[in-house]
Amino acid sequence: MDNNNNLNHRKVNKVIRVTDKAGNPIAGKKIRVKQTNHKFLFGCGAFDTLLYMNGEDKPWYEASKEAVEKWLEVFNYGTLPFYWGQFEPEEGKPNTEMLMKAAEFLNSNDVKVKGHPLCWHTVCADWLMKYDNKTILKKQLERIEREVTGFKGVIDMWDVINEVVIMPIFDKYDNAITRICKDRGRVGLIKEVFAKAKECNPDATLLINDFNTTTAYEILIDGCLEAGVPISAIGIQSHQHQGYWGADKIREVLKRFSHFGLPIHFTENTLISGDIMPAYIEDLNDWQVADWPSSPEGEERQAAEMKEMYTILFEHPLVEAITTWDFKDGAWLGAPSGFLRKDNTIKPSYEMMKKLIHEEWWTDEVFVSDENGYINVEAFKGDYLISLAEGEGQPAVSDHANDTADSENGAKVSMINNDQMVVVL
Repeated sequence: MDNNNNLNHRKVNKVIRVTDKAGNPIAGKKIRVKQTNHKFLFGCGAFDTLLYMNGEDKPWYEASKEAVEKWLEVFNYGTLPFYWGQFEPEEGKPNTEMLMKAAEFLNSNDVKVKGHPLCWHTVCADWLMKYDNKTILKKQLERIEREVTGFKGVIDMWDVINEVVIMPIFDKYDNAITRICKDRGRVGLIKEVFAKAKECNPDATLLINDFNTTTAYEILIDGCLEAGVPISAIGIQSHQHQGYWGADKIREVLKRFSHFGLPIHFTENTLISGDIMPAYIEDLNDWQVADWPSSPEGEERQAAEMKEMYTILFEHPLVEAITTWDFKDGAWLGAPSGFLRKDNTIKPSYEMMKKLIHEEWWTDEVFVSDENGYINVEAFKGDYLISLAEGEGQPAVSDHANDTADSENGAKVSMINNDQMVVVL
């Protein structure tokens, strides 16, 4: 277990008393404390789940199944796409069933799911353009009500609105959401969409999300909070196709956005393992190349940069989640930005991330109970399976995190707060 003092806030110190069913202490026995999940959200785009859950008769099924299995070995948090133009290409015919199957599958594997996004000017539904602004806003709010209510209990975290800093001045093409943002103003629109999401699921985690990390985003957040917008967490995009930010910039961004005192989620992180996109490109979408290959030296660089970035973010007390955007190469912009190559073979970044999350930042230890059945445990915050260790009269705990705990193999517990607890074995 990592003893770095910079990670003390990620750990819990607990006094645990282990007893039998009659309440008698289990004294002088080896007790295994095995982590099964993190409290911290280590995430990745979970788009392959859609192919896997909705394509059993399709040629891509086996490849997507393999990718999803590798995804589940590392991550406990997935983002699913709710881009309006793709989710509901024809008015009144949303792809609800497809997204629900994927979200329920992830939930069944102890993965928390976030929907992205509820309101955005890009990949917007074209059919909205036939309506006036008042009707567009009405339909936007109805859309939020439908998704947030319909997925409640399956998806309870949403990027409510995306990239608002640029939204009213976006001029690449006309779209319905830019129209209503011009009409209502940035804060005005944000206030309306957040209010509707909050009304539909008061306990949901609601994010504002942006790629703009300048003071313009800070000013926008400040205005929203002054207006009473119920922002649960600040979403920061970090697509680094033009090169790694570096430790200094990461810490500088964290410092500026920390003064709000809100949780911070790095929502869309990209580090590539091939040639860097030229610096003169202003809009990343404008870089279109026929092939963008990964390279051995690029893969080593990607793994090293990811390790440094994740370590800095995991050490920061306000950061609650990190999502790398692409799981496989060739996704957004065709970039070599994944943990897997296009053929599903794993890259050094995959091996590094798995080791970091499930070994260095992970607890799986054996403690000896005292004469009163007590053990003193320091562990990373998360979910655990506590059992008698192998050779102590009960079966050893399996290495599979999804095993069902029962009277034979231990007790499932959640270790979040520094208090005492009793575990019955």
